[in-house]
Amino acid sequence: MGADIKNLRTRIKSVNSTLHLTKAMGLVASSKIRRATDAMNRSREYAAAVSDAVKVLTTCNECRKSPYMREADGGKTRLIVIAGDRGLAGGYNANVFRTLRDYPDAEVTPIGKRACDRYGAGPTAEYFTFADAMEMAKAQCADFADGQYDRLGIVWTRYVSMMSQEATVTWLLPLTQKEATSGAGVVFEPDELTILNAAVPEYVAGRLIAAVRESFASEVAARRTAMDSAGKNATQMIDDLQLQYNRARQGAITQEITEIVAGSGS
Repeated sequence: MGADIKNLRTRIKSVNSTLHLTKAMGLVASSKIRRATDAMNRSREYAAAVSDAVKVLTTCNECRKSPYMREADGGKTRLIVIAGDRGLAGGYNANVFRTLRDYPDAEVTPIGKRACDRYGAGPTAEYFTFADAMEMAKAQCADFADGQYDRLGIVWTRYVSMMSQEATVTWLLPLTQKEATSGAGVVFEPDELTILNAAVPEYVAGRLIAAVRESFASEVAARRTAMDSAGKNATQMIDDLQLQYNRARQGAITQEITEIVAGSGS
């Protein structure tokens, strides 16, 4: 009986420590949510603007000569994989790596500590800047133009809501020719092909920074949800263990009283 009481006391202490940890991590995640979602919304707007500009340029027949518009022949794939910098975020990281399984032969460029742990050195997700995105985009575009790989994609996490995030793949290169739109009458200097070739690294960088910031917002939201759930589970477990502890203590006291009564009557 004494051993049971000691074990219950140890378990209550352990779960209580876990509860303090989950509460602290939940508070940290909550403090980051607003900043992360604001950055996500700004980067979405920028990515949409550069995407629209590139879309207009790809309607020009002359731009078909661009190395970024060559036909993808199903050859070598390169994927920029964006995962979290830490765990305890529910299925956030697992969903990213599960999505990557559909491309077993892809060459991986990692962003985020969890991705870097698997695929080599790379930048963190939380402190990834536009300068980092531009540097990476220029390197990726140069490799693509040289024919080192045939298509470029990003594995990232789409922010649906605080309760829902979705791992997905977005393909960036090669560019595909779009149907002419109202913006097709814009005059480009010196010419459309030159402007497109110069704009593609900016386009890739814009899409990349938007994906990183949306992924980070998704990670923070997933962590807060996970910590809230873990905190509720820990509280319930402590209540159950405390009930067992009280019953064990009551049983031990009753046994001691019984033994005393029996001893005094002998």
